[in-house]
Amino acid sequence: MYSAEEQAEILVDALPFIREFFGKTIVVKYGGNAMINDDLKEKVMKDVALMKYVGIKPVIVHGGGPEITGFLKKVGKESSFVSGLRVTDEETVEIAEMVLDGKINSEIVNRLNRSGVRAVGLSGKDAGLISAKKKLATVYDGDEKKRVDIGYVGEIVRVDTTLLQDLIERDYIPVVAPIGVGEDGESYNINADDVASALAGALKAEKLLLLTDIEGVYKDYNDKSTFLSSIKAEEAKAYIKEGIISGGMIPKITACLNALANGAKKTHIIDGRLDHSIILEIFTSKGVGTQVEI
Repeated sequence: MYSAEEQAEILVDALPFIREFFGKTIVVKYGGNAMINDDLKEKVMKDVALMKYVGIKPVIVHGGGPEITGFLKKVGKESSFVSGLRVTDEETVEIAEMVLDGKINSEIVNRLNRSGVRAVGLSGKDAGLISAKKKLATVYDGDEKKRVDIGYVGEIVRVDTTLLQDLIERDYIPVVAPIGVGEDGESYNINADDVASALAGALKAEKLLLLTDIEGVYKDYNDKSTFLSSIKAEEAKAYIKEGIISGGMIPKITACLNALANGAKKTHIIDGRLDHSIILEIFTSKGVGTQVEI
């Protein structure tokens, strides 16, 4: 346990960061292990509540892939993927919407409300927040690149943050499920990183935090000494072309780059498995994870 004096010193050390981010919008993409470990769930919610109490304006976007897979198994439906994207027929998108909007979203809202802050759950369908269209998967047949229809998987066409801004100004924390609406009212399941990126850009957020299940970006993942605590956008693009950044990290970096290009100030890929990783990133000089900036 820290002594009273040590606890006071910790609070004083956080003062410059509290002052810097007071009144600023920070978008948190909540996903990975932090969503399925109950102890981490509580710590993330406490981090977000603390952000709110010191004058920051948090917005949460959550994923839920493992939960969707689990529910599909319960109803006897196997999940299949093409180029990392879930094949989503009409029944699957109904289940995805139910799990994301009905179960996960309401649980996050409930946990935040119990922490003493006011949270409101939203789908991207509410008030036209996220307009979407069908996203085709890219596959390769030898050297030939093909586009494949995988159902109700969406890509963002536009966002309308009017409702979000209204809720933020009324002192609520918006919690957004990554479901978009098509031209004919159909639902689309959208990658949560993409939703968080689009909202961070549209809101001109001070920060976008992507919680994930790795420490951040390495030039060589097998050599922990090559960890990158900060990287410029142009460097990140070059590393993708060179294959230094590859696999599942590419969508994360792409989300950061898109957010920056559309108005977000800074972006961060942080390890959601680490206790209080959000607080460590925002309120300490060392921070955690990899910062991607212009």
